[in-house]
Amino acid sequence: MTTTAHAAVPAGATVQRAKGWFARAEAWLDDKGKGAWIAAMVLGFILFWPVGLALLAYMIWSKRMFNSSCSTRRTANGHTFRSSGNTAFDAYKADTLRRLEDEQDAFEAFLQRLRDAKDKSEFDQFMEDRARTARAGNDTAGA
Repeated sequence: MTTTAHAAVPAGATVQRAKGWFARAEAWLDDKGKGAWIAAMVLGFILFWPVGLALLAYMIWSKRMFNSSCSTRRTANGHTFRSSGNTAFDAYKADTLRRLEDEQDAFEAFLQRLRDAKDKSEFDQFMEDRARTARAGNDTAGA
C-alpha cells in the first residue's frame, strides 16, 4: 500500500516543493527588505561561511544589494514599482504609466520639431542677411 501511495506522487514533486520553499523564503526576505537579506547573509557567515558567501553572491547577482527596495516589480517598459498586491490595480497603474510615457515621448518630439523649426528660421535669416551683405558689398565695389 505504501508503494501505491508513493506512485501517486509525481517524481518532480519533491523538486517542486524545494523550489516552492526557496521561492517562499526569497519572497519573505523581499517583503522584509534589504535589511533582512543582510541579516540572513551575516547569519549565514556566522553559522557556516559558505552559506553567507553564497547569499552575498546571490544578492549581488540578483541586484538586491544595490536596489533601493527588494519588493519591486519590473514592467515591460523597464520601470520598476512596488507591487500593491492587487493585480487589477497593478495592471491599471502599469497602463497609466505607459500612457503617460507615450504622452511624454510625443511632447518631447513636438518640442524637438519646434527647436528644429526655430533653428531653420534662424539659419534662413542668417543666410538672407549674408546675401544682403554680399549684395551691398558688390554694389559699393562696383560703383
